[in-house]
Amino acid sequence: MPVRGVVFDLFHTLTGVESEWSDLPWTSDVLGIDRARWDELLTVQSRWRLTGEERDPHEIVRRLAHAADPAIPDDRIREALRVRIQRFRDALMRIPEENIETLKRLRESGLRLGLISNADAMEVEAWSDCRLAPLFDAAIFSCAVGCVKPEPAIYAKCLDALALPASDCLYVGDGGSNELAGAKAAGLTTVFISGVIAELWPDRVHQRLALCDHHIRGVPEIHSLLTNR
Repeated sequence: MPVRGVVFDLFHTLTGVESEWSDLPWTSDVLGIDRARWDELLTVQSRWRLTGEERDPHEIVRRLAHAADPAIPDDRIREALRVRIQRFRDALMRIPEENIETLKRLRESGLRLGLISNADAMEVEAWSDCRLAPLFDAAIFSCAVGCVKPEPAIYAKCLDALALPASDCLYVGDGGSNELAGAKAAGLTTVFISGVIAELWPDRVHQRLALCDHHIRGVPEIHSLLTNR
């Protein structure tokens, strides 16, 4: 079956390596929270923020911070909030040029492009100003639709918006939130992109390789993958 659409994850897939996202410190460092603990809170223990149940940025950071340490003062939370909002804006303003050019070429070849991102309201606040935004036929953010990867509903919403069956589409992502397993269960052909994960969490690469149909290290490699299918 020929590929007619490509669905991408956003953060750690289309964004650059996280060390180049921003010149500002990590939110966890501002709060004084261990990064591994912060990552766990973001990815495992806060579905409420990802589904848009809570959309107030200050309340999101406060709840996350106090889940780790209830003694963190409000002035530190407010500084972490300022930093976090700007870090995500910086990340969306610094999309690698080769990723933008790759998406343009995919569109020019006639492919329909979709985006599925687990993100809270503040993380994608700057999306409309991002150079990626006009390149997508459908952009599905968990905080706007009330469901998250790897739940079947979020893949279905994107495929419906693209008006394509899952069997005609690739799903390209770094594998966070078990998205590759979810995409495969939804019927998409999965492509694990490992470049950013190899920088942040190299120990996770092997496990995610076992979940994918194809493996690439960077977004531009999608061209050769499509050519060789």
